[in-house]
Amino acid sequence: MLRVPVKRLFDIAAAVACILLLGPVMLVVALAVRVTSRGPVIHWSKRVGRNNVLFDMPKFRTMFTGTPQLATHLLSDSASHITPVGSILRKTSLDELPQLWSVLLGEMSFVGPRPALYNQHDLVAARTSCMTHQLVPGITGWAQINGRDELSIDEKVEFDAEYLQRQSLWFDVKIVALTMVKVFRSDGVCQADSTTSIPTPEVFKRAA
Repeated sequence: MLRVPVKRLFDIAAAVACILLLGPVMLVVALAVRVTSRGPVIHWSKRVGRNNVLFDMPKFRTMFTGTPQLATHLLSDSASHITPVGSILRKTSLDELPQLWSVLLGEMSFVGPRPALYNQHDLVAARTSCMTHQLVPGITGWAQINGRDELSIDEKVEFDAEYLQRQSLWFDVKIVALTMVKVFRSDGVCQADSTTSIPTPEVFKRAA
């Protein structure tokens, strides 16, 4: 099993390299978000981290300010809430780039289960029951390259459990490489994932 210090070193080195390499791209994206719609450039969403500790995960904003806090499929016309550049950012996964900051903070890893929304109680409970809640959530993961948003909760958790057993430096590198292929092909991308206003269950722990 991959030792945490090695994985953490990989995360820091990769995050710094990506920030230096993609810094100009992030500046362009930030400017595009700013000039095409009113509101903050970064959207912070409440997510479930390691050991069910809640944290705020950043993404480039892809929906208009004032969009109801509902799951996208519950919106009467979800497409009307996406900004002019929002669909492009989601399709290319450029909206995920601010999460490099979360990697530097140690709240996320490059590879791990995608952090659940704070109100995805069934997913959180399933991960807790199979102990994968002990993993640091990732920008990408084994489930992401095996179906992404097309997977059912049970399937996601199965892939998370498999990653828990198989994790290693080379497995992480493989997942990152395959993710790049998936992003290039835009496989399994959901065009939105907003949140619903549901009380937080006791299983979650607030970050200090």
